Amino acid sequence: MPRDMQDIDTTSQLVFRKPDPTDGSNIWDLVRQCKPLDENSMYCNLVQTDHFRDTCVVAELEGRIVGWVSGHLIPGQDALFVWQVAVSPVARGMGLGRRMLTHLLARPECAEARHLNTTITRDNDASWALFRSLARSLGGTLDDDPHYKRDEHFDGRHATEHMVTIELPQPLPRVHAA
Repeated sequence: MPRDMQDIDTTSQLVFRKPDPTDGSNIWDLVRQCKPLDENSMYCNLVQTDHFRDTCVVAELEGRIVGWVSGHLIPGQDALFVWQVAVSPVARGMGLGRRMLTHLLARPECAEARHLNTTITRDNDASWALFRSLARSLGGTLDDDPHYKRDEHFDGRHATEHMVTIELPQPLPRVHAA
C-alpha cells in the first residue's frame, strides 16, 4: 500500500457513487495519470458522467476522486461492457478496481447483466490480473478472444484488443446506489 495511505481506514473512508457532470474534468485528470489507459477527451468523460452515470462508478477518498469505472449496458444484449478502470496512484494496492466493479455489478441497473465484457491488450498485465481476480471472487468464468485486431481495426497503430467475457453467476448481490 502506498506510504501516504497506510494510516487511512479505507473501509470507512471510501465512498462509491454515481458520477455527475461536475466530475468530468477530475475523471479526465485521473485517467491521464493511469497509463496505459487511452486518454479520451474531457468531453467524452463529461458525456459518460451524464448519459451513462448508472453504469459508471466514482470512488472518493476524503472528497477526492481516486477511482473511476466507465461502462455501459450493450444494447440488445445481457452484458455490461466496462470501458475503463482507473485507480489513482495514491489508492493502488487497496483492491479498489475490483471493489468498484463489484459495486457496479450490484446496482439494480445491472440486474439483467449475465456477462461482463471488456477489452484488454495482451501486454496489460494489471488489467488481466484485475479481471481474473474479479471472475474468481464472483465464482464466474473468464474467456477471451481477439476482437479489435491490430491490422483489421487499428490500421497497425494499436495492439489487438481481446474481448474478455466473464459469465456472471446469478443471482448477484444488489445495492441501492446513489
